[in-house]
Parts: sequence; structure tokens; C-alpha cells
Amino acid sequence: MRGSMTMLSTETVIRCSDPKVAAIAEKVHRGERLTCGDGLALYETPDLWSVLDLANLVRRRMHGNVAWYNVNRHLNYTNICALSCHFCAFHRKRGDDGAYEYTIDEIRAEARTAAAAGATEMHVVGGLHPWHPFEFYTDMLRAIHEEAPRLHIKAFTAVEIVHLARISKRGGDGSDGIREVLLELQAAGLGSLPGGGAEVFDDRVHDEAFKGKIRGDAWMDVHRIAHELGIHTNATMLYGHLEGRMERLRHMELLRSQQDATLLAWAGQQGIATKNAQVVLSGPDECYPSLRLPTVDTCDTGYYQTCIPLPFIPDDSVLERLYGPTGLENMRTLAIARLMLDNIPHMKTFWIMQTLPASQLMLEMGGADDIDGTVVWYDITKVEGEGTHQEVTVQDLHRVMRESGLEPAERDTLYRRVTRNDAEWSVR
Repeated sequence: MRGSMTMLSTETVIRCSDPKVAAIAEKVHRGERLTCGDGLALYETPDLWSVLDLANLVRRRMHGNVAWYNVNRHLNYTNICALSCHFCAFHRKRGDDGAYEYTIDEIRAEARTAAAAGATEMHVVGGLHPWHPFEFYTDMLRAIHEEAPRLHIKAFTAVEIVHLARISKRGGDGSDGIREVLLELQAAGLGSLPGGGAEVFDDRVHDEAFKGKIRGDAWMDVHRIAHELGIHTNATMLYGHLEGRMERLRHMELLRSQQDATLLAWAGQQGIATKNAQVVLSGPDECYPSLRLPTVDTCDTGYYQTCIPLPFIPDDSVLERLYGPTGLENMRTLAIARLMLDNIPHMKTFWIMQTLPASQLMLEMGGADDIDGTVVWYDITKVEGEGTHQEVTVQDLHRVMRESGLEPAERDTLYRRVTRNDAEWSVR
């Protein structure tokens, strides 16, 4: 079948066998926002190649030939958790086999090791420990900062922040308490928030898969307040369990709407045309008379820096009867996220959960521009056959990116380029 041909200026020519995808391609060409209906059409079309081509077009508009990575170290400080989410194989109760909790001295040692290895970031998340006082968490941040003052500390999911607001007695778990807790954590060394704990913003899915955890509105409140305080954050979506495709799209739509509200003033300052209070950063070059993307130096508010679609891994969880998403579904979901989330600058393929070979494909053709980093230790999820020690070298990441036809670029947590001279590093 010859199919419909969509001309995308001088950028590329995409041949779409599905007329619905051809119409969506025209919207992408003009820099128009896609609807959830468009996203569903991209999910349902057999023309997967065109979906990937469109996502790749957008990532090249936004990032050229660059693929980002960082030198980081993950710290999962405890797996003891007050919750028992059905999708989670990480949590333990105190006394269970495999339960652990780091001391402050052990956390200091982790920070020293990370700094000695040249890391620029410590990524800190854990379970909702039932007995740690709030001061444990501020002491943790201060310990990391004292041992390795140049490390950027990206710590605590929104779920953890609400938990800390509850135990801190500083205004409860509402907006006032969350704001006070974030301010105290900032003073102790917190640099940014990761995106974990979002799962899927849908009450039905919430009640079936992770009841007891905060709902999507509370998760977004934490990130909204963080942005108001100038704290940059990430966003995730855990998919492939009990949700449907439309629920994923609504999740994306909610993230996109909140980012609109955050970036609207910045877009006006940059001369970026907005329609119906929508900030679209993925259009053709002529739409951006100044900067296309916000940076830490040009935007005076926090915002969502990157989205990380995370495939559900069922092994050893209550939901292990489920199969989890296929590799093709992973490719399609990340590509659609790149097209739908037109105002979030970066799209990450987290190689720990996607696998390194699949992440290479997502960089090459699926719309991803970031692969995360060296990681070293990660205990939250494990692809079958992997243990807690999950590490790649910088050379491994460079090879994967170059084989994808992209130029590796090391970044810090705030997406500033990192340059290295032997053991020393700097940002620019």
C-alpha cells in the first residue's frame, strides 16, 4: 500500500499508511498540541513506524543530535515501608527477610564513595519508614552535603514528601505542611525532586493497585509547591499493569496542563506564541524567536525537567500474574509521551527498567534524549536476572549513544553540560 505522504518542511518526509496518523503528523509539523484522541489513535494504529518517526522528529527539533547522560549514584536508604502496594516487590516490613535500613554513618560512606567516583548526583529514595523521625531525613541530607558538597542531591518522591509532612508536625500533610517540609529539606541540602510515586493518575487504578498511597492530586500538589519554591522536578508514569491506554493519556494530559501553568510567564518573556494558555515547545524552529526550552539560568521557577515512562515489572509482586508491557508497547508509549508532553523538555528512557538494548532503540528512533546515568546500585525494580548491583560505565553509555547515531553529552541534574579534566569536573 502506498500510504499517505506527509511533507514536513525540509526536515523529513514521513510516509503514513494510516490516514489518521497522517492528519496527526500535520499537527506535529505545525507545532499544534495533540489531544487524547490523537494519542489513542497513535496507540491503536498498526503504523508504528510513523509514530516513532514523529517522536524522533520532535526530539531532534528539541535537542538536535545530543543524547544526555549523567554520572550518578542511587541510594535506596531503606526498603522498610508502611505501605504494601500491589505492584511493588521492593517493600519489606521490619523483621522480614531482606529488610534493611541505612544508618547516617553508612549514608556518609555512600556519599564519599559517590564523590570519589566522580558522580555529580546522588539520587535518594526509599520506603515510608514507620519509625524514623523527620530529623533523620534532614540529618541524612546534611551528612551527604558535608561529605560531598558538590553532589547535587535529588531526593524523595512526592509520596515521601507527604509522609515527611505528616510526621514532622509542621502543619500537617496539606499545602502548608508540604511547603514547610520542602523549605527545611532545601536548607539541609535538597537540590531537586525525582519523579517517582506518580504511577498513573486515575482513582480506579489507584484503588486497585496502590491503595493507601497518595492520589494523583496530592502528588501534583507536592510538585506544584516545589516549583513555586524554585525546585526542579521530574515526572514518571508506571504503566502496563491495571491501567488502560486512555488512562495513560489522561495522566500525560494532567502533567502537561500543570506544566502549562508553570511555564506560561516564561514563554511570554521568550516571545513564544501561546494559544489558550498552552505552552508548546516541540514545534518547528520558526516558532521560537528566543530560547526554545527553559533552563535553570533562564527560568525563575521550578518546572518538570523530564518525563520517565516506566514499564511495570511484575516479578515477585502481588500482581505477578500480569505479564507487563511488551517491548513494542514500551517503544510506542515512550514515543507517544514525547509527542503528547510537548512542554516537558526531556524524555528519559531509564535503562534499568527498559534494558540497555531497548533504551538504545528509544534513543535512536523512539523520541528519547536521555538515558539516565551510571546508577551503580538500584533496588526498587529489577529486570529478570538482574541483582541490586546494576551499573554501566561511561564508556558503555557513550557506545550505546554513538551506535544510535547521537553525540553523548554529560549533564548534571539540572541539564547543564559537564566537562571533565582528569578527576575534576565543572558545569557550563
